[in-house]
Amino acid sequence: MTTRLAIYDSDQARTPIVTELRNLWEFRGLLRLLVARDLTVRYKRSALGVWWTLLNPLLTMAVLYVVFSQIFRFEVPGVPFPVYLLSGTLVVALFAQGVNATGAAMVNNANVLSKVYVPAEVFAFASGIAAGTNFAISLLPLFVIQLITGAGIPWTVVLIPLPVIMLVAFTVGVGLLIAAAAVYFYDVLDLTNVFIQLVSYLVPTFYPISIVPERFLRVIQVNPLYSFLKVFRGFVYEGTFAPGWNFLVIVVSAVVMLGIGVWVFSRSWKNLVVLL
Repeated sequence: MTTRLAIYDSDQARTPIVTELRNLWEFRGLLRLLVARDLTVRYKRSALGVWWTLLNPLLTMAVLYVVFSQIFRFEVPGVPFPVYLLSGTLVVALFAQGVNATGAAMVNNANVLSKVYVPAEVFAFASGIAAGTNFAISLLPLFVIQLITGAGIPWTVVLIPLPVIMLVAFTVGVGLLIAAAAVYFYDVLDLTNVFIQLVSYLVPTFYPISIVPERFLRVIQVNPLYSFLKVFRGFVYEGTFAPGWNFLVIVVSAVVMLGIGVWVFSRSWKNLVVLL
């Protein structure tokens, strides 16, 4: 019985997106190992380990709650403010962690990529999946807060994987664009943090959408992250389905951004290898 080995040829034309997806499938074993590695490294030097994934969103929520609920007196009708805060910060954190990790994947794994012939996009996708796994763990404190505050847990929580998978795909697409640019200009990684912070302020994470002036409302609504947040909140505590256009936005933005990211990355691959 012969075993078929997945051999990666760096000189092979990398333009078709189908080729990139085939590489991911053939190297799925490596993908799993990289996800496990990213999760292990994340908590290896932490005394609290994986517990930090549970405590971090709670501490962030506590600070935001004091500032925006007790000082600025923000209120959201129909939902306890801690639940509103935590659900928003989790989605933004997934986007931030995923984009940062995926964007730095090429630079952080330069030693491996310059010596071993493996598809570089495997490292990027592994970073995105690891961020999604951390997000899944972070849902536990959110559910606890929902029960404590009386918000409850509706049956629609079983549908949460839909917006999460779409957001991970969107995040990886953005990250691939940043990863390709970071090889040429390392400062792109620093600019990414500024970009993420700007985007996070343009979605109602810690403030109610009702306080936004009418003239700025459209700016917030066209942000894809707003639709991801809208669909997620509908499933996680409202027990409702967001408007159809929000679902359309998350699907289209995920597919388009992932497609663009993979296409640009594959087109520039040979130059990236030389620069690494």
